[in-house]
Amino acid sequence: MCFYCKCNTTIPSFATHVVTYGMCVILVRNVPCEECEQCGEKYYSDEVMERLEIIVNKAKELASEVFVTDYNKRAA
Repeated sequence: MCFYCKCNTTIPSFATHVVTYGMCVILVRNVPCEECEQCGEKYYSDEVMERLEIIVNKAKELASEVFVTDYNKRAA
């Protein structure tokens, strides 16, 4: 069920996850998610959130101003 519009229909989809870290912007593209068909809100599974945390923490070590990566290339 969608937290925002209370719709019961979500579909598998992909999103771009954006994190602002100080003066840096970290973009993780092609993140698997569930998307509400009515309002477009996106939801990540616990497994995806754990992997995103790892990806973002590694990006923080490398990033200067903008860091863009693909989830599938960094999720393993």
